[in-house]
Amino acid sequence: MQKITPFLWFDGKAEEAMNFYVSIFKNSKVGSVSRCGEGGPGPKGSVMSATFQLLGQEFIALNGGPMFTFSPAISFFVNCETQEEVDELWEKLSAGGEKQRCGWLKDKYGLSWQIIPSILGKLLQDKDAQKSSRAMQAMLQMDKIDIKRLQQACDQA
Repeated sequence: MQKITPFLWFDGKAEEAMNFYVSIFKNSKVGSVSRCGEGGPGPKGSVMSATFQLLGQEFIALNGGPMFTFSPAISFFVNCETQEEVDELWEKLSAGGEKQRCGWLKDKYGLSWQIIPSILGKLLQDKDAQKSSRAMQAMLQMDKIDIKRLQQACDQA
């Protein structure tokens, strides 16, 4: 078991959200599901908590009620190797949610994600300050990050 595990608080949609995330990320799986009994705290048979893995990362989901909601102050950063991976995750995770600037999106459960190609970090840390600045300016104009447009911005003379 990993030492630190993200614990996600949902308002009655923990099982739905878990199944949604597991369906999007390859090599992911549902773990254990704890259901409410006669004594609650929710309706008998409803999910109280569940564990799942996304790409080997453990998560816990809880149906805790409406008291707390997600904030962009916490987000999941997904490092993508290809534009195809960026495109696929961007479309699937934003379905029913909200596409935002600079690779950020909010999924239909209100959880924030950053779908970022690994090349972005390399371009932003380029030894040539002008290239790095052009990459930053290009990125600031994007919602979904476009690797080809980033590279073109860097390569301008």
